[in-house]
Amino acid sequence: MKDFKGIYPALLTPYDENDRINEKSLEKLIEMNIAKGVDGFYVGGSTGEAFLLSHEERKEVYKLVSDIVKGRVNLIAHVGAIGTKLTLDLAQYAESVGFDAVSSVAPFYYGFSYDEIRDFYFDIANNTSVPMLLYYVPVLVNSKLGVDGLSEFLESDRFMGVKYTSNDFFGLERLKAKYPDKVVFNGFDELLLSGLTMGADGGIGSTYNCFAEKYVEMYKCFKEGNLARCQELQKEANDIIDALCKVGVFAGEKEILNMMGMDFGTPRKPFKGLNDEQKAFLRSKVEYLL
Repeated sequence: MKDFKGIYPALLTPYDENDRINEKSLEKLIEMNIAKGVDGFYVGGSTGEAFLLSHEERKEVYKLVSDIVKGRVNLIAHVGAIGTKLTLDLAQYAESVGFDAVSSVAPFYYGFSYDEIRDFYFDIANNTSVPMLLYYVPVLVNSKLGVDGLSEFLESDRFMGVKYTSNDFFGLERLKAKYPDKVVFNGFDELLLSGLTMGADGGIGSTYNCFAEKYVEMYKCFKEGNLARCQELQKEANDIIDALCKVGVFAGEKEILNMMGMDFGTPRKPFKGLNDEQKAFLRSKVEYLL
């Protein structure tokens, strides 16, 4: 199995003036982040507005990203959908265009039982050849998994690990202690250093799109034991994250990339773009990055 540790931007999805996927802007973002030293990309997740894209658009993004990356870094496709058939179709397509792993949130909305969620995950894992990364995000998906439930999957060779988007770091540490050979990615950008100290193997993050260099350096400094510099970098990241939370995270991230000349547009409705006052406020916080 490939080494999946490190820093992975959860890719944003850019749109052009006709609300179609903007290939040129996507390529600019990917090339910028590869140059900054990221280890891979997490494609088609929450940050990528997965559930605001059509099924075919999600496939289009996988193909575009794979064609742009050309094997230079690892690619993980988030393929989660509300049903097994839809998810499996996305997973098999992502594998066919060269992705190294697939990932999925648990099926949602209908209050599926644990047994139904377990069957969902094993149906995907057993009908694809690439490893699978669980996406644990209890704040958004009340999946009945819990830390104990994750263990059943990590016992299987089909599951390479977990994208752990929770601030329950006791649970993260217990999972990593029990399964030291599995990959555990920290999911909350503002808590990357906290996750690393409790055993995370890296991070998958939304704001990594805009300033991956801070997270790449933090990961490097952590491995070197330079905790003081890690704390400085986390504070710098959190200052920007604090501003993003005030204006809207996805719209704010896209606006930062617009400021960088990448033409990322705004998120799809019902998300709103930023007004002039919000743009000016955000620019004042990120001017040094541009």
